[in-house]
Amino acid sequence: MAGNPAGKQEKRVSASAIRLKDVHLTLGSGASKVHVLKGMDLEVSAGQSVGIVGPSGSGKSTLLMVLGGLEQADSGLVEIAGSNLSGKSEDELALFRGRNIGIVFQSFHLIPNMTALENVAVPLELAGMENAFERAAEELKAVGLGARMNHYPGQMSGGEQQRAAIARALAPSPKLLIADEPTGNLDETTGEQVADLLFSKQRERGTTLVLVTHDPHLANRCERVVHVSSGEIEEERAGMAGAAA
Repeated sequence: MAGNPAGKQEKRVSASAIRLKDVHLTLGSGASKVHVLKGMDLEVSAGQSVGIVGPSGSGKSTLLMVLGGLEQADSGLVEIAGSNLSGKSEDELALFRGRNIGIVFQSFHLIPNMTALENVAVPLELAGMENAFERAAEELKAVGLGARMNHYPGQMSGGEQQRAAIARALAPSPKLLIADEPTGNLDETTGEQVADLLFSKQRERGTTLVLVTHDPHLANRCERVVHVSSGEIEEERAGMAGAAA
């Protein structure tokens, strides 16, 4: 009997894609020193979608940077997919990120002198995965860019570039997908199409999704909506997906 609670606890922990506990982060130095994250706690189950909202300067994007291993917290627990990121070297973080985390940025961040196919294949090659170009081609087909594989970013529309960026983020089959204003540079119609794609792929693959947005409609498409203010989680509510579950 004594072993059962421990077993249940282990299952609960392993089912968490994200665990933050009392996370603090200060950026800058001297007069420009800013305490950006102030004792942040957050737990997200594997496969959930979470929208992060809040005013500019509230710490939303910094939170994503910490989740993606692009910034290291000063203190507190940062556990992603069961791995504690605290104390990892830059090389270790890069390796972990390449295998476990996909990132979609507002401004696409495609390499301009590489084709869509090459852009998607790059992270696969860096992660040492076999058949990188074959997998990249399949990912581009999956986001509706089968006919645009050999086009360069400058030859593609904003929506097509963001689709390519989503394909690149999903190609290594990450456990966690983070998106920072993924529709911010797109017109309303194109943004809605990209959002549809993002959520459909997230559900299809069971990937955990955390996205930052100023768009309350986009955030509300997630299962959970977390409001951040002054580096702290101020409140949380269920989104449309969560309410429907």
